[in-house]
Amino acid sequence: MTDTTHGLRIRSGSAALRAGVELLSSMRFAISLLTVICIASVIGTVLKQHEPQVNYVNQFGPFWAELFGALQLNAVYSAWWFLLILAFLVVSTSLCIARNTPKILADLKTCKENIRAQSLKAFHHKAEADLHESAEAEARRIGTLLAGGGWKVKLQQRDAGWMVAAKAGAANKIGYIAAHSAIVLVCLGGLLDGDLIVRAQMLLGGKTPYRGGGLIADVAPEHRLSDRNPTFRANLLVAEGTQSGTAILNQSDGVLLQELPFSIELKKFIVEHYSTGMPKLFASEIVIHDKATGAQTPARVEVNHPARYNGVEIYQSSFDDGGSHLTLRAVPMAAGAKPFEVQGVVGGSTELMNPGGDKLTLEFTALRTINVENFGGNVGQGVDVRKVDLRESVESRLGAANKTVTKKELRNVGPSVGYKLRDAAGQAREYHNYMLPVDTGDGVPVFLLGVRESPAEPLRYLRIPADDQGSMDGFLRMKALLADPAAREQAVRRYVAQAIDSARPDLAEQLQQSALRALALFAGRGMVDGKPTGGLQAVSDFMEASVPEAERARAGEVLVRILNGCLFELAQLARQQAGQPPMPQDERTRGFMTQAVLSLSDAQIYPAPLAFELKDFTQVQASVFQVARAPGKNVVYLGCALLILGVFAMLYVRERRVWVWLSPQDGATHATMALSANRKTLDGDPEFAQLAHQLIGAAPPRREGTA
Repeated sequence: MTDTTHGLRIRSGSAALRAGVELLSSMRFAISLLTVICIASVIGTVLKQHEPQVNYVNQFGPFWAELFGALQLNAVYSAWWFLLILAFLVVSTSLCIARNTPKILADLKTCKENIRAQSLKAFHHKAEADLHESAEAEARRIGTLLAGGGWKVKLQQRDAGWMVAAKAGAANKIGYIAAHSAIVLVCLGGLLDGDLIVRAQMLLGGKTPYRGGGLIADVAPEHRLSDRNPTFRANLLVAEGTQSGTAILNQSDGVLLQELPFSIELKKFIVEHYSTGMPKLFASEIVIHDKATGAQTPARVEVNHPARYNGVEIYQSSFDDGGSHLTLRAVPMAAGAKPFEVQGVVGGSTELMNPGGDKLTLEFTALRTINVENFGGNVGQGVDVRKVDLRESVESRLGAANKTVTKKELRNVGPSVGYKLRDAAGQAREYHNYMLPVDTGDGVPVFLLGVRESPAEPLRYLRIPADDQGSMDGFLRMKALLADPAAREQAVRRYVAQAIDSARPDLAEQLQQSALRALALFAGRGMVDGKPTGGLQAVSDFMEASVPEAERARAGEVLVRILNGCLFELAQLARQQAGQPPMPQDERTRGFMTQAVLSLSDAQIYPAPLAFELKDFTQVQASVFQVARAPGKNVVYLGCALLILGVFAMLYVRERRVWVWLSPQDGATHATMALSANRKTLDGDPEFAQLAHQLIGAAPPRREGTA
C-alpha cells in the first residue's frame, strides 16, 4: 500500500512538472509576457522615470504619486517585477527552443521519402503523366534536374517503383530558431545592462542607496560601487577646469556612487545654437586621467560620437551650469527695504534679513545667457519651436490683449537669472528675472520679474518699465516716494497748482483733498492678512462702496484722471530729487507712465520684499556625461542581427517539398507528382505548373474558376 501511494505521488509530481514546463514553453504564455512588457514600456515612456517624488506629487497628486512609488512605475525598467518578467520570458523562449529545435533539426535532415504513393493524389498541387523511359532512368533524370535547381533530393527504390523526394527553403525553419534565439539574447543583454547586477550587489554585498547631501568624498563605502563593477550606466557632471572620477547612479530611493577607473577633466565645453535658440552642437574637449597608470589621454566627446576608454563608453548627455559667479542687486519691493548688492555662485546660497527682521535664504539656481523668444508668431497658436512664447506668457498673465500676428520673429532677449527665496519655515518661491529690458510689442521696454509657487506652476511676470537710462531706477524712486506721505502731498500740490486757477482757492482745496485721498488709496498700507490694501483694486472698491452706480462711470473717469496726474507729478518730483531733468510730455512718457501705473498696482501683490536684478556674471559651464560599461551591448547587437535574419527567413523564404512517384505501367512509366508549401502565395500555381512541365512534361489539372 505504501509503495503504491509513493508511486502515485511520483507520477503526480511528474505530471505537474510536465504541465509546468508545457505552460512555460507555450506560445500563449510567451505572448502574455510580451504584452505585459509592451504595456510596461509604454508606461516607462510616457511617465518620466527617476524623477524626485515631489515632482510626481505636484503633477499627479499625493494618491497617484504614492501608487506610482508602490508599483515602481517611476522606475519601470529597474523594477523587480519587470526584471522578473524578462527572466520568465527568457526561460519560456529557451524552453520553446529546446522543445522544438530537435524536431526542426530532424525535419531538416529528411525529405519525407517514405510517404505513401496513394497520398500524393490528395495534395492541392498534383499532376500525372506517362513517361517513355524506365522508372529508374526517369527517377535519376528527375533527381538530377531538381538538384540542379537547388533542391535537396533523395531517391528511394521500392518494390512497385521509385520515389523521388526533394525539398527547398530549409532556411525557413532556421529562421524560427534564429528569431526565438534573438528574443533570448536581447532579453539577456537587457538583464546584463540593466540594474540586475547592481541590485544583486545591494542584496548580497550590503550596498545601500545614499539619501543625504554633502560632498562626494564624505560618502561612506556602503554607498559606493567598485570600479570593477561589470555593468553600470551612470551620470557624471564635470565643470570647466575641474575633473571628476565618481559617477552617480540614480535609484528610486536615493543614489549610488560608481567609482570609475579614470577621472575626466573638462578642458572646454562647446555649444552652438540655431537661430531658434535650440542647441545644434554639444562638444567637450576632455582629458582622461588613468588612476592606475597616471596616463593622460585627450579626447573629444560629441553627441552620437562617444569616447571609449578601458571598456567604458563616455557619451555627451547634456550640459549644465558649473558654478557661474553672479552679482545681483537687491531691488526694494516693500517699504523699509534698502538696495544692496550680493554675490554668489549658481548652486550656492546666502543668508539675508528682510525688512521685518526675519531670516531669508537666497538660493542661486540658474543662469541662462541666451533666451531666444518668439515675439512675432501667432500667439494664439504658440508658433515658437521651443514651446515657450514669452509674449503669450507675459500677456496672458497680466491681462494684455492678445494681438493676432502672422509673422514669426525670434529675438534673443539676453541673460536671465533664476533663484529661490526660502523663509525661516523652509517655504520657498521660485523667481526668474531678465537682465535687460524687453520690448514685448507695446513700445515700452520693461524688466520682467517672474515668480511661481512651485515648478508645476507657470511663471507670472511683473513688468517694470525702463526709464530713459534703460534702468528700473526711475520706477523705484517713484515707488519709494509713493510710500512717503509728505512726497505724496507735495506731488498733489504741484498737480493742483497746474490744474486749478489760483483765483479759485475753494476749488483748489476740494481738488487737493480728493487727490490726496485717491493717492493714499492707491499707495495702500501694505499687505494686511495676506491681501494688498492698495493699487487699482483699492480705488475700484472705494468707488463701488461710496459712489452711486448711475454716477460711477463718470466719477471713475475723473478719479483716474486725477490719479494719473498726481502720479505724473510724483515721477517728476523723483527725477528732480535725483538731479535729472523733467520728463517731456510726449508719446514715450505717456507709455512709461501708463505702464508705471499698472506696475505700481501689480507690485502690491509681489510676494517678496526684495527682487534681485542681475548686474554681472562670469559664466562657468559644465558638461554632463553618461558613462556606461555595457557587456550586454554586443549580445543585444547579435540578437538584433539574428532577429532580422530570422524574420526575413520566416517571411520571405518558403519551405517547399516535391514528390514524384514513378511506377512501371504497360512497358512505360507512369508519374504522379505532388508539391506542398508551408505558405500559400500568388505564384504557387505558376511555379508548380512550370515545375511539372519541366520534370514530367505534364500540366497540372485545370481547376474550377481558373482561366
